[in-house]
Amino acid sequence: MDDQNKNLILASALSFVVILVWFIIFPPEEPPLDPAEPQATEQAATGTEAVPGAVAGDSSVAANGPAALEENTPRVSIDTPELTGSISLTGGRIDDISLKNFTVDVDSDEIVKLLAPIGEAHPYFALYGWRKGVGLEASEVPNFSTEWSVEEGDVLSPGFPVTLRWDSPSGLIFRRLISVDEKFLFTVDQSVENPTEQSRSAQPYAIIARQGLPELENFFVIHEGVVGQHGGELILEDYDNVADMDVNPQLKAPGEVFPAVTDGWVGFTDHYWMTNLIPEPGQTAELSVTYRQSDDTYQTRIFHPMEEIAPGATMTTRSYFFAGSKEWQVIKDYQDNRNFKDFVNTIDWGWFFFLTKPIFLALHFLNGLIGNMGWAIIALTFLIKAILFPLAYKSQVSMAKMKALQPQMEKLKEKAGDDRSKLQQETMALYKKEKVNPAAGCLPIILQIPIFFSLYKVIFVTEELRQAAWFGPFRDLSRPDPTSLYNLFGALPWGPPEPGSIMALVFIGILPLLLGISMWLQQKLNPAPTDPTQQMIFAWMPWVFMFMLGGFASGLVVYWITNNTITFTQQYIIMRMQGFKPDVFGNIKSGFSKKAKAENPKK
Repeated sequence: MDDQNKNLILASALSFVVILVWFIIFPPEEPPLDPAEPQATEQAATGTEAVPGAVAGDSSVAANGPAALEENTPRVSIDTPELTGSISLTGGRIDDISLKNFTVDVDSDEIVKLLAPIGEAHPYFALYGWRKGVGLEASEVPNFSTEWSVEEGDVLSPGFPVTLRWDSPSGLIFRRLISVDEKFLFTVDQSVENPTEQSRSAQPYAIIARQGLPELENFFVIHEGVVGQHGGELILEDYDNVADMDVNPQLKAPGEVFPAVTDGWVGFTDHYWMTNLIPEPGQTAELSVTYRQSDDTYQTRIFHPMEEIAPGATMTTRSYFFAGSKEWQVIKDYQDNRNFKDFVNTIDWGWFFFLTKPIFLALHFLNGLIGNMGWAIIALTFLIKAILFPLAYKSQVSMAKMKALQPQMEKLKEKAGDDRSKLQQETMALYKKEKVNPAAGCLPIILQIPIFFSLYKVIFVTEELRQAAWFGPFRDLSRPDPTSLYNLFGALPWGPPEPGSIMALVFIGILPLLLGISMWLQQKLNPAPTDPTQQMIFAWMPWVFMFMLGGFASGLVVYWITNNTITFTQQYIIMRMQGFKPDVFGNIKSGFSKKAKAENPKK
């Protein structure tokens, strides 16, 4: 098999891989929900079966739900540098959280709303309580509908905690001390005081309840659903997987229980946002995940051990609740300073974590050094090319030597005629004599594939790339190129087509166009193949890739353009050093001449 045919096979294989990944990343839209089908949010609005924060199948924690909407429910305000919202005194639920410093879109002033109370679409909140033990009835421990009072505090903010209190009919005094830091972490101290003369027991718990499926990205590179850890192993379950789990005898509902977990955590993760329950490090707790089909509610929970409260004694249990953005530095600080084991794994690093983590760390460092994510991506590309340079140099030297052997290869073909076996033997003998490895050119391309997808993962998943600006119109490198041929890249007085539309796919932006040109110029370092089929494939490949990658994150396209430019320069210099003089302009002119001749054979 000659060099040109090998290149053809390699190019075809790579094209197939990219096309396959394209359809995986951008699957057809799912059909809309039937508007006639009753939705769980309607149940919440009518109050017939509002979201319970309790564990399915556990009567001691069961909640009947509020009788009506919570429009007039007393609340405690939350105000921090990062968060705004409130806590409902009905149930003491943390159910109203918005992120002050994150907008829903780069062109919008609307801030991101993370948690939502009963009465809104898709209620989403954290609930704390106690399971009854010896000497107590279900009505004697606080539940979903318990009306708490504020014993101390006013507005929950850093350095200013709030204490909630509820006096049980049994005489027990339940308190909940809630504090919050300057980022996204709530500390919740649940205590029960026993002023009676009878010993009691109770078991504290914490639950995150989420009714109905949120609006999902549905991209294979993102994990959306349950995220947790037990025994050093990650818990990653999509919402569909949770709903399809077998009925757990302990939960009496679909789900899974992880008993006696030390240094674990569990919660829900979206694309960029997350909620998570974390027991006190070093303490043992039971984690679980479940789905309540009756009200379409997904739950994650932690149960602390059952504790006896002796007469005159007070039992206190501490746990943490994370609600905010998955910023790497913030999560890393919690891991290091709060001893939340492997908490950075709440970020979805994917299968190639051994590549995505160092790529992100390098990009994070370069962005801090340069102060601009676009230039940081370009600098990272130079760094990756520098690391791979020895391999690329050896590959390109081998390719240059193979080009120099082309005249001898042509003679071998004439000499061998139709004897393929003889041609192959003599070709391999020639490669061995000249110390040329025909497969050397494939390895750098193969290595580029996992690097490419790892960088795509980093750009698309990590919050640091969300709404990261470069210059001019490129204000969000995690989104596709906002410019368009449709309005001549902003020169004409009308806007570009809507993202995701057919028009947007046809009228691509300037970055995909530069990508196609860079790939085309890279091809022109070598003369066009003599085989017409190969000529056609190679001629179309840059422009096919140009349209295919046009819908990818613009930061990824910036990387690919930079990579092509560096590769072109390296290859040109190395070929000159090996005595082979590439004629780029001559190859371009020759290509146009052959095309014109093919279209007008009589001329």
